[in-house]
Amino acid sequence: MRKSLFGYGKTTRAIAENLGVKLGGFDIFDDQFKQKSKDNFGNSLLPMSEFDPLKSELEIPSPGFPCEHELVKKALNLQSEYDFFYDIMPKSIWISGTNGKTTTTQMCQHLLAGVGAVMGGNVGTPLAQLDPYAKIWILETSSFTLHYTKTAKPEIYALLPITPDHLSWHGNFENYVQAKLSVLERLNETDVAILPEIYAKTPTKAFVISYKDEFDLAQKLGIDIKKISFKTPFLLDGVMALGVEKILLDQISYEKLNSFVMEANKLEEFFDSQNRLWVNDTKATNESAAMAALLRYKDKKIHLIVGGDDKGVDLNAFFEFMKDFDICLYAIGLSSAKMVDYATNHGLKVLECKELKKAIEEISKVLQKGEVGLLSPACASLDQFSSYAQRGDVFKQSVKEL
Repeated sequence: MRKSLFGYGKTTRAIAENLGVKLGGFDIFDDQFKQKSKDNFGNSLLPMSEFDPLKSELEIPSPGFPCEHELVKKALNLQSEYDFFYDIMPKSIWISGTNGKTTTTQMCQHLLAGVGAVMGGNVGTPLAQLDPYAKIWILETSSFTLHYTKTAKPEIYALLPITPDHLSWHGNFENYVQAKLSVLERLNETDVAILPEIYAKTPTKAFVISYKDEFDLAQKLGIDIKKISFKTPFLLDGVMALGVEKILLDQISYEKLNSFVMEANKLEEFFDSQNRLWVNDTKATNESAAMAALLRYKDKKIHLIVGGDDKGVDLNAFFEFMKDFDICLYAIGLSSAKMVDYATNHGLKVLECKELKKAIEEISKVLQKGEVGLLSPACASLDQFSSYAQRGDVFKQSVKEL
């Protein structure tokens, strides 16, 4: 019997390269493989048509592998990366939600590195490359991974607010939410779940700490929010990270948290040669992240670049939200025509630019000091870029070249 991997993404590639020789090789199925071949680790690279469920004792999909794919439907022994490594997983903290999970994970790692914590999962390091002898695994956990996970669980589950995202993958918002909540049924009495108040009554044996917002959570955890230097939308991330530290170590390290340096591509402010403010928020790939960015600059006139791959999400609420702002929109990407329709229907000023560089040029024609040119697109980037990071790099370079 063979062990199978679906998709040749970062997660499954790490499993294949780190364990292929030891386990006698995996059968890896991916659309890019048109004929049978071998890699340097004893793994077979096979076309999708070669999969035989009766000859496979284990199937691990890449986290984003489509849940409705024919191979997933045929699989008889499907499990996630988390399930596969659960037997060697040390004490773990899983951080999920729609926005802020990367920042919260990084903040937790910053606070807990001194006690032997390492971070991974969706934040960049696959579980196959994490140290199994580390004291704690801090895992940024996507809805894709949670959908496929049936056995593994953390000791602390920190859930940030959930808003519509990845609906084209999950099918609808209800399925997306259910993926985020599915782990709760596996937690036991010694585990802790930090949950938005709306989900506080979800059945679980864990000790539940629910919250309305960052101020409510801080009060419940005994955290002095005035001692945190981060502002919205990163304030909740900081409170959550300090809360995890208090639960684990019974301490609150304000100064250490405040020394955390935010990664690029999140509300990254810079000025052009005319001393005009531009903000790279390319990682805002959904409406709630973009809304948080708009609230940050609500007192300025905003020139917002919006659009890309909308992932099948209805953005009417986002455009309705923008009606209270002094704002002009510049639509880009695959969904640019749709963005124009949204804006027109909600009485917002909009210019269809299609390309990011064109949007920057148009903003530069009218941008004044005291205003802001903001890339917070509320959409994914893969329609025109290799990643959200590349979109941010193009944005910053194009502004530099003005």
